[in-house]
Amino acid sequence: MLFFLIFVFIKDGFMSFINEVTDVKLFNANVELYSSMEEDIDNAKQSIHLEIYRFTKDLVGQQIRDALSRAALRGVKVILLVDAWGTGSSLSFFSQILKNGGQVRIFNTFRLGTRLFTQSHRRNHRKITVIDDSICYIGSSNISGYSLKWRELTLRITGSLAKPFRYIIELDFKTYQKYIYTKKVFNRVIHFRGFEIIRDVPSIYKQKVMRKYLYLIRNATKSIYIESPYFLPGFRLRKAMSEAVERGVQVTVVLPKHSDVSLVDFLRNRYLGQIYKSGVNIAFYYPDNLHSKLMIIDNTTFAVGSTNFDYRSFRYMHEIILLGKHPDILKQLLLHTETTLQSVEKFNYGFWKNRPLIEKIISWLLIPFRYLF
Repeated sequence: MLFFLIFVFIKDGFMSFINEVTDVKLFNANVELYSSMEEDIDNAKQSIHLEIYRFTKDLVGQQIRDALSRAALRGVKVILLVDAWGTGSSLSFFSQILKNGGQVRIFNTFRLGTRLFTQSHRRNHRKITVIDDSICYIGSSNISGYSLKWRELTLRITGSLAKPFRYIIELDFKTYQKYIYTKKVFNRVIHFRGFEIIRDVPSIYKQKVMRKYLYLIRNATKSIYIESPYFLPGFRLRKAMSEAVERGVQVTVVLPKHSDVSLVDFLRNRYLGQIYKSGVNIAFYYPDNLHSKLMIIDNTTFAVGSTNFDYRSFRYMHEIILLGKHPDILKQLLLHTETTLQSVEKFNYGFWKNRPLIEKIISWLLIPFRYLF
């Protein structure tokens, strides 16, 4: 009898671990993502927590806003946190949500004077949605018609993994006008049943996501795969990638051929020749803008979320990534990489070396401003 009880306890505990994630769906396209989000919002029974950088006032934004308004009207708790830079500083667009009992706050509204270049420079770039404590979305997608055709990467995960994300949104919602984040509660790594949720707050020294990326790159044994729309890695990251190649690790970096920020493209191009000569494989996604943010190490460990592979994300932005080894998530992420690589062209070192002089001058002039993009 005792043996049977021990067996049941172990079995139930193991099944509980497995059921922390009951279903996973990966969205590469925003059209399908927005449709799924609207359906989940319409089916919400208790609560909707949404924290996002850009929530535009176009047809896409109106569609999701109206779904949130309907949810609030039927008594669902609605909490929405948007960023002032990405969305705007006015609540008028969300007035119906407020009238129906929802709560909306704008992160870090602009301050005139010297604060424009200090406090106002620090943005909330996170993109998280939690519905009924059982569904969470995390990834690269904003709510915007502007990015409707971009290649993105957002995960929809059902299970109790949603609960720590709800906690994060509620904490950010309470501290939406805070400037200095000294307490560990704001960026403590959350360990949850085999996952790590890593948050960054603006800091020149801590930069937890960057440090985790460094750790992963330095400990890779077979392969490193990176997707990022903006690629401006600092010296330590560039050195770590070069050393990984020297160890025999295959390092692949996939970038958009043309991102939505041309100045960043000029600046990143300055570094690509050096990185390529160190043995890193560089490829450009060409059908449209590649906006996904992804790292996969040795095909066993993934990191996905809102963080770009650049100075600004690491230093000045509120970012978030989900890190883990979950087999169902890995399977879909690896399929995502396969389909991405079907639409890329390889970096051409000769073409890069002979690029127009004006491009070289512009990239050189932009170096002092690399933290601002």
